[in-house]
Amino acid sequence: MLQSGDFERLGSPTARRSDARVIAATNRDLATMARAGTFRADLYYRLGVFPIELPPLRERNEDIGLLAAYFVAKLGPKLGRQITRIPDRALAELMAYDWPGNIRELENVVERSMILSAGSSLEINGLPRATGARPLPSADSGLVAIRTLRQVERDHILVVCQACGWRINGRGNAADRLGINPNTLRSRMQKLGIVRPTGQDAGETLPVQAMRRIVQP
Repeated sequence: MLQSGDFERLGSPTARRSDARVIAATNRDLATMARAGTFRADLYYRLGVFPIELPPLRERNEDIGLLAAYFVAKLGPKLGRQITRIPDRALAELMAYDWPGNIRELENVVERSMILSAGSSLEINGLPRATGARPLPSADSGLVAIRTLRQVERDHILVVCQACGWRINGRGNAADRLGINPNTLRSRMQKLGIVRPTGQDAGETLPVQAMRRIVQP
């Protein structure tokens, strides 16, 4: 049984103990369904020990720029494309869409756009406009300043290096977490002007103000 942690093998009268953890994910409102009787209430309360709610992408506009930059960097080697810039207009298009398919849809749109972009700037292609799109913000609508892909890359590498105590080599360290060769990472750090601070604890995290600059476009 899920609650007691014991089970019986088929055909055996002997109960066996287990130490299992169940991680379940859904896009439905199980609490409402349990109250309506369309989902077993006892199963809901057995599963709902530590619920974690992840807001849909349409409610996390501030994450879209970082995710788009991440997908550009991730997909570049696979597609053989070098996209170095996400223009303000392209980012505004991404932020104006409601993303019913959430992050998977965003990755697909970025991949399609990288394939069809003519130059080194990302040109958004194949984004549905008839369903769930909000009006694009105008130049004077108060849209915050958009950071360049170089700034996003620099901030991301800096955060990872700080989290790894500035250790580049080895499993679980900066190069491994970023999915690149250690020498490539050192070259990128030199090009981006990233230098390990002197006289500071290697495990020290970035100040709150710096983290806020990284999260917000």
